[in-house]
Amino acid sequence: MRRAFGGMLAMAVMLSGCGGSDEGTISTGGSTPAPAPTASTGCSLRERQDWAAAQIREWYLFPDTLPATLSTASYTTVDDYIDALTATARAQRKDRFFTYLTSIKEENAYYNAGSSAGFGIRFALDQSGQRLFSAESFEGAPGLAAGIDRGTEILAIGTTSATLRTVSAIVAAEGTAGLTTALGPDTAGTARVMQINDAAGTRTVTVTKTDFSLLPVSSRYGAKIIQDGGQSVGYINLRTFIKTAEPALKTAFADFRAKGVTKVIIDLRYNGGGLIETAEYLGDLLGGARSTSEVFDYVTFRTEKASNNTTRFFAPQPESIAPTRIAFIGTGGTASASELVINAFTPYLHSNAGLIGTNTYGKPVGQIALDREACDDRLRVVALATQNAARSGDYYDGLATKVEASCQASDDIGYQFGDPFESSTRQALNFLAGRSCTPITGAANARSLRTADTRRDLLMSDRPGTAQREVPGLF
Repeated sequence: MRRAFGGMLAMAVMLSGCGGSDEGTISTGGSTPAPAPTASTGCSLRERQDWAAAQIREWYLFPDTLPATLSTASYTTVDDYIDALTATARAQRKDRFFTYLTSIKEENAYYNAGSSAGFGIRFALDQSGQRLFSAESFEGAPGLAAGIDRGTEILAIGTTSATLRTVSAIVAAEGTAGLTTALGPDTAGTARVMQINDAAGTRTVTVTKTDFSLLPVSSRYGAKIIQDGGQSVGYINLRTFIKTAEPALKTAFADFRAKGVTKVIIDLRYNGGGLIETAEYLGDLLGGARSTSEVFDYVTFRTEKASNNTTRFFAPQPESIAPTRIAFIGTGGTASASELVINAFTPYLHSNAGLIGTNTYGKPVGQIALDREACDDRLRVVALATQNAARSGDYYDGLATKVEASCQASDDIGYQFGDPFESSTRQALNFLAGRSCTPITGAANARSLRTADTRRDLLMSDRPGTAQREVPGLF
């Protein structure tokens, strides 16, 4: 797996779990100045490699880990050369493929409107790696239209009914990478036949990938009020931190405020990250009790780039609420901007802000975006670190040992998100009600963004596109 700060050179601040996140041409996360543009010449492999290396050497958060010299001759792609440059930081778990090359056009389409091409299904494997399920299906996408929703099992995949291969056969022959191949490229018009099974029985459907705009807050279950023991509990399931999330969040919190909600569940279980700006906006909506002199986060760069450091204070909105307790649902798929929000509230709510589920991924760093427009190259470089008001930000192994309260829970795909019978939601309600639970340990499930819980792994491409970096498991 691979996996943000911007301006004149298209640098934009972003936090994301599998690789990056942010609009490339809009500066976010405060008034951080952008660097001056660099000269752009040709787009040969050598020129692109040299350009990428120059940007990394100038901006990388861990310059001491970079090799003094590294010949381009042994590397046939820009990606492989970048991986070699950052190999030491990766081995130290500081940069797990967070520095990478992507497409300007693809990123802008995703961060501005959630646009991508695919089935609109988030796939997950069981622990054996032999069974494939839909962990989530997105509104307006072909997967849901074909009847594939959370909990549906995919038994076989083919290009036609005659070429159907069982999931177990594909994995046995080619490993889990074979499933990515079997599902086809993420281009509109790619069609696959799938044999599926759910409560309606076993059947065969044909699903064709199309361009769709991912709703960051589901229109079905993304925002609601749950009645629990006479208490009104606000529930938000945020899939990704992109600009289009803000209107839906604003509407939801206006409803919470109007109904006097003071206990909330923020479900970030698969949220791989996104824009720092949107994370800070969510913090403002949860910060009705915070003053404009209280710190939400600090963003810091390496010493010689310290002039870019920023401090973001809370900015309560007309829709903001003042929660007395917050239950954050997280998993190994919860990363970066998601972790930033959770971490930000620990110094203020202490044990009244709890992590529910499993340990998180562990990404307290963010990327800047550096563009070479002539080549449609956007280089995401790990250049910044984030800290909360207590200057705590060293959670490379996840937040389980950093939060002051946590409760173990599984991700039960037999129920929809926000259903009080769903395990993580139920445990979140228990936490909010003050009932006892078993704390989360800093287990290995935070070591991979593929991990959704102890029983199921999100399916990821080796080199995911922008949408899959921010929405792990998306195809």
